[in-house]
This record gives sequence, C-alpha cells and structure tokens, in this order.
Amino acid sequence: MTARKFDLIAFDWDGTLFDSTVAIARSIQLAVADVGGTVPTDEQASYVIGMALLPALAHAAPDVPQEKYNDLANRYRYHYLKQQERITLFQGVLPMLESLRERGHLLTVATGKSRRGLNEALQHADLRGMFDGSRTADETAGKPHPLMLQELMAEFGVEPERLLMIGDTSHDLQMARNAGCASVGVAYGAHATADLHACAPLYVARDVADLRQWLATNA
Repeated sequence: MTARKFDLIAFDWDGTLFDSTVAIARSIQLAVADVGGTVPTDEQASYVIGMALLPALAHAAPDVPQEKYNDLANRYRYHYLKQQERITLFQGVLPMLESLRERGHLLTVATGKSRRGLNEALQHADLRGMFDGSRTADETAGKPHPLMLQELMAEFGVEPERLLMIGDTSHDLQMARNAGCASVGVAYGAHATADLHACAPLYVARDVADLRQWLATNA
C-alpha cells in the first residue's frame, strides 16, 4: 500500500457523490418560470450548481427582482423535493468511500447545500455515519470562498497540503485553490471538463471508477 498523501478528503455533494445535477438544473428552471423570470438554459442552470442557493438563483435569473428571491427559493425547494426521492448516489460511490475510510482518510463534505438539505440527503442516501465532518453554505461562506475548507482544516488539525478537495464544478476547485489545497475534478457533473482543467486540478476523473483508482494510487 502506498503512503497516504492526504489526511483529509473533502467531497462536494451534488454532482460529485449524488446524481442530482439534472434535478437541480430543472428545479431552477421551473422555479424561475414560476416567478415570471427568463428561464435559464440547461448550461446556465447547471453553472450555478455548488453555489449557495440565493446567489445561485440570482446568477441564474438576473431579471428576477430581489424582492422575489424568497419566492424563487421556495419554488426551487418545492420542485427539488418532488424529485429528491428518485435521486441516488452515483454507482460506485459507497465502496469508494468505504475503501478510503479503511485507508485511514478523514472524509468530509463541503457543499453549497443548506445544513437541512445536506442532513436530509445524507439520511436519504443512508450515509449519516460515513463522514467525519461537513460544512454547508448557510453556516459559513459559500464557494469559491475558502472558508469552508479552512474551517474543516482547523477542526481536524490538517495543513493545506494534506487536504484534497474533490468536486464537479469550477466553484469547488477554485475554492481549493483559494485555500491553498490540491483538488481533483470529476467530469460527470455540472461543469465542462475544460472549465475544471482551468482550475489546475491534479486530475479530472471520467467516472467514479476512475476516481477511485486515482485515489487508491495517488491519495
């Protein structure tokens, strides 16, 4: 077994572990339509995945006035919750996480979801005991601000060079850069591979099996 290079691995949730990208983008589009805004394209709706909810919705629907943001957020939650029971982990995620724990890695989540949303998703995926810690966008700064990772490093006494961030968006990878940490991108989520490579990750994995193999060899 190769020596462990990273003590703490922080995963994004949506689009990285949880196959929710299409559901989120569609929920954004339906919510914008509900409040009378210009419906974003699939690409525009997918781009904001990983950001905190209100900034994400504001970016995706720039013509919706600020006084409608609460209505917009409520409609998004309504549409997403209607789909949530059908969303699952990507195939291969659970054995990958179990193998990382066996190797002694600390596993955490750094997500643009709310604390309530993450707790519900963890319960739905039966992963409540899998992670050592987590940070959500409503309890710290949203991505790509580095505070999520800085707080996780402080909590577990880990230096930046010993933390690896894994995510499917440029927001995730730029957060890692801002925190002085390494990152790995995954090409099966919300952002184009070229956008991920622009953030200088160590690697961009094609799928979960590819990610697991890279981690076994390099993490």
